[in-house]
Amino acid sequence: MILSLFRKPKLSEPVYAVYNAIVAQSRREIFYAQWGVADTLTGRFDMISLHAALVFRRLRSSERQSRDFSQNVFDCFFHDMDRSLREMGVGDLSVGKRIEKMGSLFYGMLSNLSSILDSGDRARLIDFVSRNFHDGATHPQTERFADYILECDQTLKSQPVGQIMAGSVTFGDPK
Repeated sequence: MILSLFRKPKLSEPVYAVYNAIVAQSRREIFYAQWGVADTLTGRFDMISLHAALVFRRLRSSERQSRDFSQNVFDCFFHDMDRSLREMGVGDLSVGKRIEKMGSLFYGMLSNLSSILDSGDRARLIDFVSRNFHDGATHPQTERFADYILECDQTLKSQPVGQIMAGSVTFGDPK
């Protein structure tokens, strides 16, 4: 009984469903084959971070239940990153440092993206895409990528928080 106080609670099915939807959307071939995202560990992490940040924007609220759900999705995300690094052979002593750096990168993306989307400044969003996904270079699909992010943000805004917390999340369609 007392040991149960020290165990991490298991994550719920809706948390896994939302995280799996984030990963599935992030792995869409169009991002890598047509939109110039590097098909590397970093590129995939950036795409998962982008879609997770969009979901967290939708879930941000003062309600404890929503905050707890967001935290559980975040924990699921970084547990998966930890597992992936270990599977790739990264040593135990290095995993923590890499996860810490990934967390810092994620929070930077979340903060920048939220600020840009809150401002409604499309030019800043195009610059954000160029900087974060194309190493600052111009890519022919950068504007389409930025429009996709705006579409996702609007699509997520139209979804009730309760629906997302039940495990159903829908993103825009990258065309």
